[in-house]
Amino acid sequence: MSWFEGRAAAMAAGIAVAPLLALALSACGFQLRGTQKLPFEAIFVNTPPNSPLGTTLTRQIRAGTGTRTVGQANEAGAVLDILAEARDKEVLTLNAQGRAVEYKLIYRLRFRLHDGKGQEFIAPTELRAQRDISINDSQLLAKESEEALLYRDMQTDLVQQLLRRIAAVRLRADQG
Repeated sequence: MSWFEGRAAAMAAGIAVAPLLALALSACGFQLRGTQKLPFEAIFVNTPPNSPLGTTLTRQIRAGTGTRTVGQANEAGAVLDILAEARDKEVLTLNAQGRAVEYKLIYRLRFRLHDGKGQEFIAPTELRAQRDISINDSQLLAKESEEALLYRDMQTDLVQQLLRRIAAVRLRADQG
């Protein structure tokens, strides 16, 4: 058998296995994450104007849900207040000279969701994400970039968690 025939047989086997794999994944309940259904037609995201978190939240709501974001709280069925956002760094490990060689990066997000008229959907809640990072004195610039990337990754994770919590809100029957 030539090399070409061997590759063709391997491709044919792969093509035959692909539908079986797809069937097995669908049988276990796996499905790709599509758009989320938020229980509100419109939401007001209360963050400072140039907030990276606010930009990420607004983008995720517009792209990943059927809910629209509005510019005024009185136009929305829900108001998302970002109460606090904090980035912390804790020393995990020291070397023999007493220098930090490993840190724990922590990103905290505190929020609440209400209708703007006194009805609270989600009481003030804190979400937290953390990542570990090692530090090498010879690669400081690269590690600073990695740290920024890890914080951005944690922010994206917390935005996804936040949207899942909003999606789980159940409205009373007398509300829209």
